[in-house]
Amino acid sequence: MATRSDTPVLDTLAAMTVDSIERCGLDEKTFLLTRLAALAAMDAPAISYLAHVDPVIKADLTAEQLQDVLVAIAPVVGTARVMSAATHITEALGITIALAEAEAEAMAETEAQSRSKT
Repeated sequence: MATRSDTPVLDTLAAMTVDSIERCGLDEKTFLLTRLAALAAMDAPAISYLAHVDPVIKADLTAEQLQDVLVAIAPVVGTARVMSAATHITEALGITIALAEAEAEAMAETEAQSRSKT
């Protein structure tokens, strides 16, 4: 019997991703670029791209490589999907930057408060 979780949907998605990675013979960069192409093809929302931002950064993928994927799939998925994907990728990056800035502010505030107490 499976144990209860506060985040069963996220846990399931994470388990599916791990299983996919373990069963796939693609190298890390190709794997991520393929997943991004699939997200673009299905017109996924920004939140779906958000889950891939950190792995893409850690894999040292460049903006040019992401653009190349969109260029490669454009004849198949169409202009609207490619433009939508570009917008959603940009939104996901913006969310990531906003979260990082908020975290940095919180850390600086905590540090300032600890200094003022001493």
